[in-house]
Amino acid sequence: MQLTGFHYDKSSTWNEEQPNERPDWTLIFVIYGHCVYWINEKKQVLEKGQWLLIPSETPFYGRSVPTKIHEKFVLHVNAQAAQDIFPLLQQPSYTCRQTGKFDIIADRLRLIHRGWQDKQPYYMALCEAHLQELFVYLQREWDQAATTSATALLVEQMKGYIQNHYREHVTKDELGTCISRSPNYAASLFRQVTGQTISEFVHVTRIKTAVYMLRHSALTVTEIAEFIGYNDPSYFYRVFRRMTGLVPTELVSDRETIRK
Repeated sequence: MQLTGFHYDKSSTWNEEQPNERPDWTLIFVIYGHCVYWINEKKQVLEKGQWLLIPSETPFYGRSVPTKIHEKFVLHVNAQAAQDIFPLLQQPSYTCRQTGKFDIIADRLRLIHRGWQDKQPYYMALCEAHLQELFVYLQREWDQAATTSATALLVEQMKGYIQNHYREHVTKDELGTCISRSPNYAASLFRQVTGQTISEFVHVTRIKTAVYMLRHSALTVTEIAEFIGYNDPSYFYRVFRRMTGLVPTELVSDRETIRK
């Protein structure tokens, strides 16, 4: 990974246009205020703590927000040798993220800036060592976000399964099969993300349906209980009261007039 350019901006009148296909990648990190970039005609507002990585050969334009001072570091990097190491450098489009490691990243950028300005012996080797360390932090955050997205997708798959089978006895084995994971992993992941056990979520789904049916259908309380999966009406009463603070008959008394 080779550093080919570095500058620090502090301005309220800055603007920059890169219409040509620059061979290097561009990394921008805002440490104060905010500014605006257009990449492939898409607008991207950058605020404090956000970084923007623009691939090589990608035209872009940027400017300050009028009358608003912002501060940022801008690096140009020949990343060819590092593309196999960092998946971020394999992305075909630009990447923008809010960092959770502001102080660490800002510190590394200040060290690179100082070295780039002072140009002491072996400064380039030191700057590029800091640069590679910086990309390790960025890549870790990117990976964590991707993992979070994948995890959320698995939970949504399980929720979808429950929505389609809530009238049945839904088990962790079935949800594990649904997401191609072990039953214990499925149960643990579901609780970690939703804050509810599988059983609790099933009850919530059933009771939501019961509330609607008690108000809008012509079925009796017992028929509704059986329809949503409770074969014992007294158990349905207990669950319903625990979750809503009401008893089913209270909703039946307020039921709409059903046209027959």
